[in-house]
Amino acid sequence: MKLWDKGFSTDKKIDHFTVGNDRELDLLLAKYDVIASKAHAKMLGKIGLISPKETVELVNELDNIAARIEKGTFSIENSFEDMHSKIEYMLTLSLGDTGKKIHTARSRNDQVLVAMHLYLKDELTEIKSMTKSLFNLLLVKAQEHKDVMLPGYTHLQIAMPSSFGLWFSAYAESLIDDLYFIEAAYKVADQNPLGSAAGYGSSFAIDRSFTTEEMGFETMKYNVVAAQMSRGKAEKAAAFGIANIAATLSKMAMDICLYMSQNFDFISFPDELTTGSSIMPHKKNPDVFELVRGKCNKLQSIPNQLTLVINNLPSGYHRDLQLVKEIIVPAIQDMKACLEILTFSLKEIKVNDSILDDPKYDYLFSVDTLNELVQSGMPFRDAYKKMGMEINEGTFTPKRDIHHTHEGSLDNLCLKEIHDKMKKLS
Repeated sequence: MKLWDKGFSTDKKIDHFTVGNDRELDLLLAKYDVIASKAHAKMLGKIGLISPKETVELVNELDNIAARIEKGTFSIENSFEDMHSKIEYMLTLSLGDTGKKIHTARSRNDQVLVAMHLYLKDELTEIKSMTKSLFNLLLVKAQEHKDVMLPGYTHLQIAMPSSFGLWFSAYAESLIDDLYFIEAAYKVADQNPLGSAAGYGSSFAIDRSFTTEEMGFETMKYNVVAAQMSRGKAEKAAAFGIANIAATLSKMAMDICLYMSQNFDFISFPDELTTGSSIMPHKKNPDVFELVRGKCNKLQSIPNQLTLVINNLPSGYHRDLQLVKEIIVPAIQDMKACLEILTFSLKEIKVNDSILDDPKYDYLFSVDTLNELVQSGMPFRDAYKKMGMEINEGTFTPKRDIHHTHEGSLDNLCLKEIHDKMKKLS
């Protein structure tokens, strides 16, 4: 069944190519089509296009469909093009002519738009919540290990002293930056596009303010052409938010893979969180974190993928836009999976509290030793040259008793301030 059926059949190859994997993806989106259809039915009743009795019947039957979706018993057979055609068929099967009235004053483009906006709102809210859970865990770990020293590296060369407190809280605060993008994407999605029909409005006197309030949107996308043009744009905004979180998680996963290496031996995990080798019995591989790194690197390509699909399209609807669904929906699921597994795994992290006992890390303290000379009156450049000579001659003696006091440093992590910064996010 097709919503645009005019009594003739299209070639099966055409059907297969144009439908793609919409049916599978629509199983995740069906609940949102039902939400929008309920709001639309109530609006049709409000303006008198259907009777009060028909309104109640449509809403009740849509509630029944929603219950089936919730239970997992809703399906989209190959005979249906998408969720929209299946839901309208179910309404017509139960209610006869009343079911046929649900599509009055809207188009399928209308339905996809509003379903995606509702879906993105929910998913971005969940991603934000999961990110906050990881953030909270990182701050707990930062406090727990704030005094455990960790070598800092630049260019993968030993640089300056760091700590696990700094390392954990660095990623925590970075997640705040990422959530700024998620909030921006949410704001883009939190606009009701329903009522744009095929992109140019309707001659029916529909009440778009009513559906906006009914579905819990902050505002509507007023201009009907602008509403249509939001298809792909809202997904792209969400993709940028996801890509930013993914960049942070990928960097952390890379750190973990390095730090787990025997050449570093900074951290470890219980056996049950690692994998082994088929021939090397000593191996404890960081497979989870390698996959997080790989998945998150893929996720950073999603904005570009969407750009290539929606770029250079004129205004108005084009079938190209169908493809944004199969890009953004799996990306959202991968993002949530990465957040979930990282939060789960990091709860069990074990840190090495004697890393800096190795004399090769003496050079970490060259800057602090230099700074002590400056504080005693020696010009910085002279102190720098003195340190350089001692290091080259092998006579350098590090000053390991160091104190960093400024905001955000080793001995002043500002964990409360970082926590308060996150609280300011709604």
